[in-house]
Amino acid sequence: MNKDWAEKNKRMQSLIGKEVSYREGIDVLVDLRKDLFGQITSIVNTYPTEAFYQMPFAGDEGYHSKTLVYSMWHVFRIEDIAAHTLIAQDSQVLFTDSWLEKTKSPIITTGNELKGAEITHFSEQLNVKAVYEYCRTVMNSTNAMLQKLEYRDLKRKYTDTDRERLINSCCVSRDEDAYWLIDYWCGKDLRGLIRMPFSRHWIMHIEAMCRIKNKLCQNARKGVDPIAYCGLSCNHCFLKDWCGGCRTAYNTCSYVTCSPDGKCPNASCCKGKGMDGCWECQELNNCQKGFYSTENVNAIKAMALFIRKYGKKELAAVLNKLHQQFEFRKIQEILGEDLEKGLAILEQNT
Repeated sequence: MNKDWAEKNKRMQSLIGKEVSYREGIDVLVDLRKDLFGQITSIVNTYPTEAFYQMPFAGDEGYHSKTLVYSMWHVFRIEDIAAHTLIAQDSQVLFTDSWLEKTKSPIITTGNELKGAEITHFSEQLNVKAVYEYCRTVMNSTNAMLQKLEYRDLKRKYTDTDRERLINSCCVSRDEDAYWLIDYWCGKDLRGLIRMPFSRHWIMHIEAMCRIKNKLCQNARKGVDPIAYCGLSCNHCFLKDWCGGCRTAYNTCSYVTCSPDGKCPNASCCKGKGMDGCWECQELNNCQKGFYSTENVNAIKAMALFIRKYGKKELAAVLNKLHQQFEFRKIQEILGEDLEKGLAILEQNT
């Protein structure tokens, strides 16, 4: 489990266990959920549609054996059902504002009953952006509910009447891999529901989503030029294990994830000019686009200038040498002090 998420989850559970710190615990929980949902937002904003119905770990056991969009649907259907049908006893988010029609989902259940190819087929039918917006709406609705709860509510138990209400909603399949959820939820008090569907369940599935997207990126990079348009070497980047690179549809480069449109200005510029990389551009030295506007502008420009003079293979060889001595961040710092000095350091290591 992600260390930061695990520690924040542990702290939340400790805080809500005491009346004096309960409110702080709810704030920590909401903050944790914000961090976790940020991972989903990043994936939705940077990955192509086909990524959401692929199963790179098909046949494995575990949450990572699903698809990205299935994971989103599953986590937030469980939350929607538990938060509204069980706890608030009002209408689920899915049945408001035409979310079922918008998401194009053929089911209203949690999806536990789906297996193998059924998950892929289900995922292909969904409107990913609409599912994301549905998830965000469910999260905000639950957050508002959590912040209204009082410490005394945590010991609330659920009865046969609550169980019947869940059954009558038809939102949990009668398949044996799904139907157990009803007894599981009704066997918890409210504090137990906060600990699982609203927190730990998120962590487990979002970590699985990260594993799925990392594998998709690794697959996408096979046989692809590892030198980015700006001059960085993807094989030497700290993101190399979970970014497909800007020459694939699975680009999660740090600048892309920060760009409002999810596109790298350097890559877009090169593609528009029909160039292999910024090193072919006569405006390189004075360029301020994309990565050339960051604090590491000189380091990256030095790499592009080196490629212009010596080629991409030579840059990769030089970086191999430097990475035997320093970590990625330190190399960026050394090369970034001054453009000419940075280029000279690269040349000295040829």
